[in-house]
Amino acid sequence: MFEKKVTSPAARSVVQRRGVERRRAILDAAEALLGEQGYEAATLKAVGERAGIPVASMYHYFPDRHEVDAELLRRHLEAVEERVTAALGQSDLPTLRDAVDAVIDPMRDYFRAHRSCVELWFAGRSEMVIDLVRQFDAVQADRFWRLLVERGLLPSGTPRFVAQYAFEVGNRLFDTAFRAAPTGDDTAIDEARRMVTAYLETYAV
Repeated sequence: MFEKKVTSPAARSVVQRRGVERRRAILDAAEALLGEQGYEAATLKAVGERAGIPVASMYHYFPDRHEVDAELLRRHLEAVEERVTAALGQSDLPTLRDAVDAVIDPMRDYFRAHRSCVELWFAGRSEMVIDLVRQFDAVQADRFWRLLVERGLLPSGTPRFVAQYAFEVGNRLFDTAFRAAPTGDDTAIDEARRMVTAYLETYAV
């Protein structure tokens, strides 16, 4: 009879740790390639070569390139949310324009520092990535609406869709801004501020 091979907890821990480290290496490699060469260059094969992982082994960690994109974007979304949360947490947001700037500025700065995020955010090359961006916008818009109402910048009866539409407009203009220039066209970003603020002000009267 063959004896059943028993894997010790220590051995399992080593395997799990190696898996975590390889997933991180893959994501780091994908981020580097996206930032340096753009979306088309960050193929699963190229990412594996950059990470030092054979392509055949890549499928143990991610079933396809879209899963890599989605996981990397999740990492970016967490970082963006942290920055927007910190900016909106300021006590001195006396006007709608100040509140709008508190969302736009940290997002602009993050996109400028992370081209890989821009490549994924506005590419729309998979349903997973599109859904992640939509979910992020929906959550942030709802939180923004609550903040504006709580701080008296918008009346309590203001519909939630107002903030949702504001985010949609801002997202579209950011897309335009970062397609026009790698670091984001300042004119388009400033127009986003003006348009979103002007729209919100129609509900503040």
